[in-house]
Parts: sequence; C-alpha cells; structure tokens
Amino acid sequence: MTQLLTFDGQPLRIEDVAALSRREKHGRLSGDSSFLSRIEAGAAHVARTLAERGVIYGVTTGYGDSVTTPVPPELVPELGHRLFTYHGVGLGPPFGIEETRAILAARLQSLVQGLSGVSVTMLRQLERLLVDDLLPVIPQEGSVGASGDLTPLSYVAAVLCGEREVFVDGQRRLTAEVFEARGITPIQLKPKEGLAIMNGTAVMTGLACLAYERAAGLSRLSAHLTAMASAAMGGNPHHFDERLFEAKPHPGQQRAAGWIRADLDGSERSESRLQDRYSIRCAPHVIGVVEDTLPFLRQLIENELNSANDNPLIDPDTGRIMHGGHFYGGHVALAMDTLKNVIANLADLMDRQIALLVDTRYNHGLAANLTGATGQRAAISHGLKALQISASAWTAEALKLTMPASVFSRSTECHNQDKVSLGTIAARDALRVLELTEQVAAAHVITTRQAVFLKARSGAKVPAPVLKLAEQMEIEPLIEDRVLEPDLRRLLGRMRALGSL
Repeated sequence: MTQLLTFDGQPLRIEDVAALSRREKHGRLSGDSSFLSRIEAGAAHVARTLAERGVIYGVTTGYGDSVTTPVPPELVPELGHRLFTYHGVGLGPPFGIEETRAILAARLQSLVQGLSGVSVTMLRQLERLLVDDLLPVIPQEGSVGASGDLTPLSYVAAVLCGEREVFVDGQRRLTAEVFEARGITPIQLKPKEGLAIMNGTAVMTGLACLAYERAAGLSRLSAHLTAMASAAMGGNPHHFDERLFEAKPHPGQQRAAGWIRADLDGSERSESRLQDRYSIRCAPHVIGVVEDTLPFLRQLIENELNSANDNPLIDPDTGRIMHGGHFYGGHVALAMDTLKNVIANLADLMDRQIALLVDTRYNHGLAANLTGATGQRAAISHGLKALQISASAWTAEALKLTMPASVFSRSTECHNQDKVSLGTIAARDALRVLELTEQVAAAHVITTRQAVFLKARSGAKVPAPVLKLAEQMEIEPLIEDRVLEPDLRRLLGRMRALGSL
C-alpha cells in the first residue's frame, strides 16, 4: 500500500524523496492549523510591508544586478510573472519523470519551512502537481547553482500559472489544456512567490537524493561481485580477515571486508599464491571509501533538503526580512563532485576485476573469455570478449566525468552572481557517472555469474553463499555466444528498481 508523506516543515530523509519519486509514497501538504497559520503569517507580512511602502528585494525591486531599480507599486503584481518568463531559456533534454518528482518534493520541502513568505494557495497548487502527477517539462541545462536553480525552476513556476508544458502519463502536453480538462485554476503569483519558487536549490537537491540512494546500492553490490570474482579465481579469502581489518579500522572499509568475508564463507586458502592482484585484495579499501563517505554526504544533502534556501527570507515570528545567499548550492556541489569520484572508482574496480576474469593469464584456470563452449565449437566462441571491451568504454567515460564541476565557477549576471556553485551540473554529472557505473556492474554480474558457473561445472568447490548469489542474478549461463544487450538491460532495470540485485 502506498504510504503518505506529509509536508509539514518536519525533516525529510533522502529515502523519503526517493520513495516519492517512484510513487511508493504520495506527498500531501499538512492540514494542521498551526502549520497553515505560520505559512500565512509570512505571506501576510509581505503584504503588510508592501502596504507600508517597505522595500523587499525582488518584490519592490528588480532582480539580481537590477536591485537598484525600484518597481512602481502598480507593477509589483506583474513582477513574479516576468521572472519566470524571462528565465524560460532552458535547453537540453528534459529531466526524467522520477527526477522531476524529486525536484518538486525538494522545492515543497523548502517552502514549508515557513520562511519564504508564500501563501497556502501557492503551496496547494504545488502539492497538486505531485498528487495528480502533473510534471513540469524541465530542460536540464541552464543553471549555475546560484542564485539557485533559476532557469529550471522557472518551468515549475510557469506550470503553476498554467503555462508551458507538463508530462501526463508519459505524454508531453500543454499545461493550459491539461488544467482546463481537469478543472485546475492557474494561480496568479503573489509578491515574493515567483522568487520563492525559483530562487533555491531544489533541482540539484532532488537529483542528489536520487544519486545518493543509487550509490549506496552500488557499493553493496560491488562487494558481492568481488566475493564472486575471488571465489571463481580461487582467490585468497584471508585478504578479508577480520583481524587484518582491525589494524586499519576505517568503519566502511571494515564493513566492506565483512560483506566479502560473509560471501566467501567456506572458502579455502589458495596454496598456489599468497597475494591476489589489487582489484581483489584491495577491494574493501576501494568500497570502504564509498561507505565512509556516504554518511558525510547524507548530512550535506539532508541539511540542504530541510532548509529554507531562497532569498530573502521572511521570519513570521519577528517580521524580519533577511537578505542573504542561501540559494548558493555549494554543499550539494561538493557532495555530488565527491560522489561521482568515489562511484567512478567503483566502476574502475569492477572493470579491473572483469579484465582478470576473462584473461587466461590471470583467471587461474577458467576458459578464455569465459566461454562455455567446449570441444570443436570452442574455436568459434568468443564468450565475453566484447562485453569486457564495452565495460572498459563505460568505465573510461565515467572516469572522464570526475572533473569537479564546482571549481569552474563563472561570473554571471553583470557580476552580481560572480561566484556560483555549479551544483546542478555536478548533480547531473553524478547521475551520469552512476548510470555508467551501473552498466559496468551489469557487465560484472554477467561475468561473475559465468565464472562461477564454469568453476562449479569443473567440479571445484564454490562457497554456498556465492552459489546462492549466482542463482539470484537470474542470468542464464553462456554456452554458445548470444546477444547480451537484453540481459544487460534487464539487469539495469532490476538494479535501478531495487537499488541492488
């Protein structure tokens, strides 16, 4: 049964956003009277300040470098509409369905903190998009990550007002037509609401939540695959000894070694060699970096998710209008630049293990390219030769994308936005690195499954947990060469749906 996720200003976790993005949870705005009163208090203070001819950035002034341009009172109601209109310059493919839901959830979570000066009416309209799954078509490119995700979030603001396009049941349609058919009234943004929607870090933060969850699944999977590779090649299980890892007690590294050790339960020490190659022997040290980094990244992402990150902020308790720079996405930029680094290292680890498994110089008695063909037919069988090449290509592309985006700050908008985070580019890069690494992992699944099959077929002892893992992968052993793309795509679908295998 689908669970309810209430937006009431209380903290959300990364897993909440990820579940909502898959429609495993449905988001609803709280109906609690004290919560709603707090929201309305902020909007009322904006209205009161306007009535008293007070000055609020982006409400009575132009935007950005145009802050010195006063806006005549009679034109203030138009200003929010102008903001999302001139930011309609996004390019590139639109974000995916799950990514867009995560973006909407991140924006709503920030606004319900009660410091953005928006109305309950506007929040209800944003909630409606999530409830009815009317998803703004948001181009991926065009944000520098400060002053927030202005250009992509302009597409959310426009849809609230009945403009631009939405995805409905996977189809791209005009928002105005969909609203009319469903009896939804476009809203007229009140002063400060356009800025509140757009001037924040929701795009990078929503993407970061999805990236984090996928990374956690890959870390555990790579440990399982390492155990299978070690067992198939008759590796030395003492490389993962508990006492050994007490001597270098990084918690994540110890955890990774424990996972591998559990899968190798029953393995016997190799009599032919003391030490395996680094991609096997040092796998806990590579996976451990991911495991020890993830808690730190969670803190950064969830702090951003549960923050008020637009500008200015309106304190409903004191009435203070606080001008600052909370739209700056530096923490998410660091998280995503770091994540793509540690995940690309997983791709490299798995790629090296695949290369060992298919090579008769290093796989300790397994068939060349792990072909399952025997006798005369082995001469025309090439097994996993091409799969290893493709895995290497995916790994190279993942490694290439590890250049940190956050160090490429640009001075923009008449040098008002002269230091920017590029957090959204970092998040998009991280998702691409994850996609490529998942492809390498799918190739590794096929490779290790085949290696374990050949090992068992030879009559050699294989640890029971490894045999169980091989069965759970639901991949038919490769006897005669076959097209492996369907297997790869099926594995990727399972991996992304379940977070692992």
